[in-house]
Amino acid sequence: MAVIHHCPCRPLLHTLFSSTSSWTSTRTLGRVWPRSFSHTQTTPPPPPPSFSSPLQPNTPTRILSSVEQIGVGSNVLGAKVSVLKQKMELLGINSHDFLIPGRFHHFFCPKCKGGQSMIRTLSLHVIQDGGFAMWRCFHNECQWIGQVFADDRAAYDGFGKKFKSFGQISEESLGLEPLGSELIAYFAERMISEKTLQRNAVMQLSSRKDVIAFTYRQNGLLVGCKYRTIGKRFWQEKGTEKILYGLDDINDVAEIIIVEGEIDKLSLEEAGLCNCVSVPNGAPSKVSTKRLPSVQKFDLQFQYLWNCKENLDKVSRIILATDGDTSGKALAEELACRLGKKRCWKVRWPKKDDSSYFKDANEVLKHMGPVALKKMENRLLHCASVL
Repeated sequence: MAVIHHCPCRPLLHTLFSSTSSWTSTRTLGRVWPRSFSHTQTTPPPPPPSFSSPLQPNTPTRILSSVEQIGVGSNVLGAKVSVLKQKMELLGINSHDFLIPGRFHHFFCPKCKGGQSMIRTLSLHVIQDGGFAMWRCFHNECQWIGQVFADDRAAYDGFGKKFKSFGQISEESLGLEPLGSELIAYFAERMISEKTLQRNAVMQLSSRKDVIAFTYRQNGLLVGCKYRTIGKRFWQEKGTEKILYGLDDINDVAEIIIVEGEIDKLSLEEAGLCNCVSVPNGAPSKVSTKRLPSVQKFDLQFQYLWNCKENLDKVSRIILATDGDTSGKALAEELACRLGKKRCWKVRWPKKDDSSYFKDANEVLKHMGPVALKKMENRLLHCASVL
């Protein structure tokens, strides 16, 4: 039987997202870009807890002006965004009164007007520091792309060009192709089905058939890629913004599971648990003794938490299903201290034999099967009580 333990983290002086500055809420605006995948939620989410989450300060929701509504209250950043807006308006992109760095926005393309369907096909992204904005129209007959800068560099735009940057990569530009029989068999040995691989858009390099490509997507758009060989060598696509793997799967849920690797996320999905994400860069070797940083630029190892803040704000309970080794335990503690210990719970994996425990979700799936894993995770999600 699996056991939940409330995360035994060190005393928290201040959490990563606790700040005196106001974070702008844009939930009232709604999503425009359709999600690539969706789930049917069979039970309504539980009501939000009475405590205040570190990711969601108690500040009133309001729609701000274009300079204020950048989410950080910085005059310099606001000035950059204003410059970007002016330059884009000259090219026909009317961003109205909101542009938030680090997020994706969707507008009507001034070139194709959304085609016959008249939908918002222009995906626009402003990088976190406001240095430049980029866009791409995903209408097949348009594909207008471009970039403007907050400094004196000239804007450029065109049709059918390819350039790599946040949110502007594609499967073609990365040289990806569907998984071949060798890698499908590799996953089958780990009890992961081809259906699950396809739903999560797991691919391979066309130039190296033994390299797995875990595609990272946000609002259905390809924004990053992590590679893995069968021999467990890892690397990530350069110049892309770090986010949680499977981020679109936690858009509208109140409880989530965080695991240490992409294969563990796929394993939980085999057990019917799709409200799961994986960290992008593994676990630290040990818990840091330094004081928790309160500014994003000083917390590079966990920057993906900042980049996914809007999604994490909505969550009332977080199950930390990291590996059972020393590094996995360190990762769970670091995450709990940043996300708020009151809403975090730690998984203790079941015993494998008299002297050892299972290490992670994939080991449980392989040795106990999806039914056992699902029963265990259902117990974790629904039967734990706050200590």
